[in-house]
Amino acid sequence: MLKARNLEAGYGPLRVLKGLSLHVAPGEIVAIIGANGAGKSTLLGSLAGLVRPTSGSVTLRGEDVTGSRPERMLAAGCSLVPEGRKLFAPMTVRENLELGGYSVRRRLGRKAFEEDLAGVFELFPRLGERQGQLAGTMSGGEQQMLAIGRSLMSRPELIMLDEPSMGLAPLVIKQIFSAISALRSRGKTVLVVEQNAKAILKIASRGYVMETGSLVLEGTGQELLANRDVQRAYLGKEYSSIADEREGR
Repeated sequence: MLKARNLEAGYGPLRVLKGLSLHVAPGEIVAIIGANGAGKSTLLGSLAGLVRPTSGSVTLRGEDVTGSRPERMLAAGCSLVPEGRKLFAPMTVRENLELGGYSVRRRLGRKAFEEDLAGVFELFPRLGERQGQLAGTMSGGEQQMLAIGRSLMSRPELIMLDEPSMGLAPLVIKQIFSAISALRSRGKTVLVVEQNAKAILKIASRGYVMETGSLVLEGTGQELLANRDVQRAYLGKEYSSIADEREGR
């Protein structure tokens, strides 16, 4: 589905990504974990067309899309749910979703748009109940649901999410990750940057660990959860202690 090879990118003289390579196969949920400042958001921005790579390549379904603008990436079936949601706060839930589905409605007609809208409301029933509510008055969890729903309205094959659980209560985080799992069952491919390493690795097909602009470790979700270095760095002392007890240490 998606491949990046020897990708480098940054901002002016600041080099953030340093020869990074990854791949995402169709139907996978792939997680990227790492500390703040590791370059995770820059990576997603480079893949989505928001940050222009200085070298390396990006291919989507075998087509070279290196340096493509965001609108081309969206038309090619790759959408990004940005960190902080970036909703249109003065607009209603439905209006935000209509903007997300604008290109689909123009290309395929109102019936296709309404079918996509029904799919979003099936995934997030709360949005169906709040269609007339202003996006800026919703809770953080509801706004995250709306951000994901808006992205889905463009009919992406690959959906990328940047810190979807940031600032949310534990119960809401559980709902969001349940929805991410449901996307895979709907035939979507998912690439997720996430601080909550434990939660995302439990549902991920594979994961990468990112440090200072490079990917330093790769494995299945379960392999990374069991990795001692990952436990110490990203899963907390409590998780490491439980692992020690299971191993009889």
